[in-house]
Amino acid sequence: MSADTARHPAADRPRDAVFLPLYRQIKSLLVQQLHQGEWKPGEPIPSEMDLAARFQVSQGTVRKAVDEMAAENLLVRRQGKGTFVATHQEPRAQFRFLRLVPDDGESVPTQSTFLDCRRVKAPADVAQKLAQRSGDSVIYLRRLLSVDAAPLVLDDIWLPASLFRGLTPERLAEYHGPLYGLFESEFGTRMIRADERIRAVAAAPDVAALLSVAPGSPLLLVDRVSYTYRDQPVEVRRGFCVTTEHHYHNELF
Repeated sequence: MSADTARHPAADRPRDAVFLPLYRQIKSLLVQQLHQGEWKPGEPIPSEMDLAARFQVSQGTVRKAVDEMAAENLLVRRQGKGTFVATHQEPRAQFRFLRLVPDDGESVPTQSTFLDCRRVKAPADVAQKLAQRSGDSVIYLRRLLSVDAAPLVLDDIWLPASLFRGLTPERLAEYHGPLYGLFESEFGTRMIRADERIRAVAAAPDVAALLSVAPGSPLLLVDRVSYTYRDQPVEVRRGFCVTTEHHYHNELF
């Protein structure tokens, strides 16, 4: 164990710290503090010098941890201003979780229309994905995303009721920003990453009517589970997507 590791306060050290490189230990501690709300989305975190003193490690170790967190969209570096907790309210984050782009250009803002919002018992498959028991309470949302009044995506969304108390049709009707921004600012739940499965399906009659396509038309179905800090699942989403003028775009590195 390095001298830097030995100087860590025991209470601040993650359980598996001894098995991780030192910068990963610091990253784990920083993520833990984000999870606990020490620094809110959009707020600056302490400087690398202050963090190095706090954890009794070198600035280089802190910098490596912060670099990795910035690459994962947990933090945002701003030239001459410092490092900030990433937020879904930032313009460049608007399309991070919406991977549909027009065939003939860049992504454009979408309009949201909420068709349903109610508390229900979690279906078995949804409960499993949310690490809940079958029948636990969840908030169910149905939302239509449109571009220039043309329906693009029909989303069915399930959220743990315990984390989203107060999410009502009235609150959704008066909110006009990104949905993940609302989850972040009012319910303290920030979506960090998502796991998606994609397949082609034929439009069922009810889905076809809402998307203004003929029954049986080909759609792209995106099944998503979204996670907050520490890999806690907090959203199950099924999106039926019209791809006559759009395609799913992702970059692989």
